[in-house]
This record gives sequence, C-alpha cells and structure tokens, in this order.
Amino acid sequence: MPRVLHLNTYDGNGGAGKACLRLNNALQKQGVDSKILVHYKFGQNPLVKSFDNNIFQKSITAAKIILERVLGRRYLKAGSRTPFSFTWFGRDVSNHPDVKSADIIHLHWINHTFLNPASLKKLAKLNKPIVWTFHDSNAFTGGCHVRYTCDHYRHSCGFCPLLEKPHESDLSRKIWLQKESAYQQLKFTIIAPSSWMLRSIAESGLLNTRPAKILPNTLDTDVFKPRDRDALLTEFGLDATKIYFLSGFMPSRKDLHKGTDYLLDSLKRLVTDSAINTSNVELLIFGNRTTTDLPVFPFPTKFLGTIGDEETLAKYYAVAHAFLIPSLEDNLPYTVMESLSCGTPVIAFTTGGIPDMVKHEENGYLATYKSAESLCRGMSWIITHGNLQQLQNNARETVMEHFSEQRIADRHIAMYEEVIAETPNINANA
Repeated sequence: MPRVLHLNTYDGNGGAGKACLRLNNALQKQGVDSKILVHYKFGQNPLVKSFDNNIFQKSITAAKIILERVLGRRYLKAGSRTPFSFTWFGRDVSNHPDVKSADIIHLHWINHTFLNPASLKKLAKLNKPIVWTFHDSNAFTGGCHVRYTCDHYRHSCGFCPLLEKPHESDLSRKIWLQKESAYQQLKFTIIAPSSWMLRSIAESGLLNTRPAKILPNTLDTDVFKPRDRDALLTEFGLDATKIYFLSGFMPSRKDLHKGTDYLLDSLKRLVTDSAINTSNVELLIFGNRTTTDLPVFPFPTKFLGTIGDEETLAKYYAVAHAFLIPSLEDNLPYTVMESLSCGTPVIAFTTGGIPDMVKHEENGYLATYKSAESLCRGMSWIITHGNLQQLQNNARETVMEHFSEQRIADRHIAMYEEVIAETPNINANA
C-alpha cells in the first residue's frame, strides 16, 4: 500500500476539509498509511498534523491569512460576495519530513496563503507523484472560486468582473500566468469530484490538456444513515403531523452562490399556492451562527444553530421529509450527499455536480436553474407524494452504490498505484 499524504489548508473547516478528513478515514480503514497535514489547524483531532509546531508559528500563519484578506479588499469591487484568493503569500513544504517520505502527495484546497504558485514550484522539485482534488474552480482561474457565467477562465482570464479595475493585464491575468508557470513544472493528475467539474477543467485554458478523472468524495454511511423517525420526533420534540423541510444555508448567507434569495422566494410562493395545504409545513434551519439579522420565513421555523456533531446532524437529516439546497454553483455539495445517505430526498437547482447525486423524481427533485417557481414545485411534489418511503429507499441506495467509503477508497487506491507507476525517477525518501 502506498504512503499517502493529504495537504489541505484547514482541518475539516468547509467542504474540502470534510472531504479530506473523510477520505483519510476511508483509506485508513482499508489499511493505507494515510496522513493529513494542514496549513492552519482549528480543532484538536490528533490524526491531523499541522506545519506549525507552536503558538508563535500558528500566530504568524493566522496573521498572513488575515493580511491577505485585508489587502485583497483594495483590489476587489466593494461589496463583492464571490470568494477570490490571491497569491502574495505561500508556504514552502518541500522540506517537511512527512512530505519527503510520502509515496504520493494528495493536494486538496490549498488557498489562504498555503500553497501559492511559488510553493508549488518548490514542491515540484521533489519529483513526487501528485494528485489534486479540485473542490472548486480556483486552480484553473485567475483567482475566483466560483465562476457563475464568466468564461474568462477558458482563455487566460483578465478583464475580471470581480476586480475594481479590470483590464487585459489585471491581477487575474497575472495570477493566471503565475499558475501556468508553476503547472509547467508541477506534474499532477486531477481528480474531479463531479462530471460538472470534469467538463469545466476540459474547457479551461489552463488545464485542459492535463489528465483528469472523476472520483467522488465519500462519507461515513454508518453515521449518515436512515433512523427511526418516530424516535427522532420524540427526541427533538417535533410534531408527527407536520411536514418538515430542512435547510442549511445560513453560514454562507453572504455568499451569492448559495442562492438564499431564491429559497426565500420559493417559500413565499409555496405559502400562497391555493392548491397545496401548507398549514402543517415547518422549517428546520441549521448552520446559523447567530439569531440576529435573520430573514423572515413565511413558515414556523426552528433555528438549530451550528451543529458540530455529525451524529446529531444526521438525525436532523433523517427526521426531515426533504432537504432544501438553493445553491447556484456547487461542485459535489456534502449536504446533498449527507441527506441522501440518511434516506432524505433533496430539492435543488439543476447545477454543478448536484445532478450526479440527485435523480429527478427518483430520490429528489431537480428544479430549473434560478427558478424559485420550480423550487416551489419541488416542495409541492414532496408534500403531495404518495410514496415517500420509496423516495427514501432510493436516496439511501444512491449513496451506498456510488459514494460509500469502501468503494471510494478502493478507487483512490487504484488511482494512486496507477499514478505512482507512471511517475519516473521517484525518490520517495529524498
């Protein structure tokens, strides 16, 4: 079995962090010597190591992350809500013992002053086999993580709509050229978690000639699983006569690509739909960090706050009749996979990698993109559906067939071995 080292900016903070942790666990269950090294460690997980060995080093890392954000405001348009990463700061990881001893390096999300193009050039000198999972679009753009309708990534960026002063040779073009220079030295195989991401890579001017394969993320299906709903209703003090819709958009309410406004609009449409009895509909919202500045929902709403415990989160998925996700652009969102794994149908827009998981009117409802009316129809479809049990069975089966830990771990192991075999002059102990 190869010795695998995962590099990620954070330890479980965000979708990429979760994906990294979950893959690491899945690989270890299959007997792989798999480790994680992060740029900045928030939690206390002993299985995750950090490059910082003391509080002083950690403070320096935090200061750089904050400074990058502050400096970035000078270049971005005021009020921009689209994530954008700069390349001013980076970290040389090439001399770390775990990096040097690894048989293969697996990159994940590497922004926020972690591995900038200069850092990648230094990593390239080790001549290690490298795979890189693209959790968003940043690796092939001039800075943005979410593209929307912008197609500048298909060429060499420039004239960036997010920058205060866009022009042909603006900062997005400079970052794009920095990445191009680094990629010429760094040989790596791309992992696309979704078919949408694979298509995006093929369309990009920066990486369209690189080898890329679809390999989804995974999760622990022994945690995210169907449960006794009656017992959960009693545990949470919920009403068995109610229809409960669950959503989890609140931590990213400021992010335009999360589609909060569309969800609110669709709920308002639902309450005025004379053909549907909505008197017994209630909402469960997780992820909200505070109870201030919250939108007004047209249905009774229970705010659950941030749920850090996966067991509790899985219970809320399992007690709901459907999960609502109004995201406008997402690679392979974990909330969708988690919900389906708990046997809960998903109502979402037809966008990103969501159609890789949600099959229309089989395990959920795929609404027309950016149509609050269509999202509303999805909720009506759930309310009036005559066989929710079949939908729940289909949802669980989708995850077990395509995204279970063993299946995804085995596919990664096969890919690692293939990439290692194709990498010449490997010196794993350099």
